[in-house]
Amino acid sequence: MTRIMGILNVTPDSFADGGRWMGVAAAVARAERMLAEGADIIDVGGESTRPGAAPVPEDEELRRVLPVVEALAHRCVVSVDTRKAAVARCCVDAGAQIINDVAGLLWTVAADHGVGWVVMHMQGQPQTMQHRPAYDDVVGEVGGYLLERAREARAAGVPQVWVDPGIGFGKNLDHNVELLRTLPGLAAHFPVLVGASRKSFIHQISPAPDPADRLPGSLVVAVHAVLGGVEILRVHDVAATVQAIRVAQALTPWPTGAGRRPTGSAGS
Repeated sequence: MTRIMGILNVTPDSFADGGRWMGVAAAVARAERMLAEGADIIDVGGESTRPGAAPVPEDEELRRVLPVVEALAHRCVVSVDTRKAAVARCCVDAGAQIINDVAGLLWTVAADHGVGWVVMHMQGQPQTMQHRPAYDDVVGEVGGYLLERAREARAAGVPQVWVDPGIGFGKNLDHNVELLRTLPGLAAHFPVLVGASRKSFIHQISPAPDPADRLPGSLVVAVHAVLGGVEILRVHDVAATVQAIRVAQALTPWPTGAGRRPTGSAGS
């Protein structure tokens, strides 16, 4: 089953929509719209991790995200996008059911609270990660890191674990393309989440300096990811993504080994 995770950035500086959903009322209204469009999960983030982004103090991140999580937790499945253990704990206590962990360090929090955990791969830190990223074998290194962390988390009792190759997080264009091409291999081991929506590698392939103009490329990646067996798509454009997946499902024989046919809001 492919699920759609709607991105809800309550930040002033996120690359695609920074500042648009600041404040509880605006954030909740945005979440409600994404849910109506077919989102299964709302991913609330209070610290931008775009290339070059500065860290946000813990108290400020909590001020941004906690009221939003509290407002949404009784309405839908909420994920908290954070690198900080204290923020993750507070949000889980407020009702968040998934920790979306860019740093890959919070599996013990997920285990202690009995919630799901997404482990993402990032080479370096947001401030420096796009300064000449390098790998000897990007697929082997990223996959090896993710599977090691995921197995640790599973052994510790985390009930649900997803792995995210971290498109755009310490990767150049070739790295991103190779990771996307080899998604079925990763999906054969653990459920996969992909977040490629509106990212700059799309602009590198087909010029679109404004992230808002990268919807066509984002949809191609979404369909490709579903065909590769991805379980969760993290996206800005929920309605368009749901439509693209439904049409692709209707037109494309889903091959054995390419993951389950999308069901739920994306495939019904």
